Amino acid sequence: MAPTLSSSEAVATVDVHAAKRLMCSGHRYLDVRTVEEFNKGHLENAINVPYLFFTPQGREKNSKFVEQVSLVCNKDDHIVVGCQSGMRSLPATVDLVNAGFKHAKNMGGGYAAWVENGFVVKKPKGELQ
Repeated sequence: MAPTLSSSEAVATVDVHAAKRLMCSGHRYLDVRTVEEFNKGHLENAINVPYLFFTPQGREKNSKFVEQVSLVCNKDDHIVVGCQSGMRSLPATVDLVNAGFKHAKNMGGGYAAWVENGFVVKKPKGELQ
């Protein structure tokens, strides 16, 4: 069994420009923000599996995160993992790599950087992009 990663050292992080190129070449995009954040706007064809939940007690990790990702992605899929700014997607990517997802990459800067670069996002009807 592969050694477990305890930090982000062995996880590849790509910027939004590289992430966009990867997604154009067939990588899937996994958005690990909350459902509420995701519903306010997200990348086209994004898959949403929250990594953390915001509770009255604070942030709580989704204990079924890897299990839920396994329902929508295969361990051989090429996946770009993103969140709002890159803070949640990094540990989420570490967890996925540790669980055997060999081709998971973290998107540095997250959704905020994607929007700042003027890349297309999908927003609820009635909201400007």
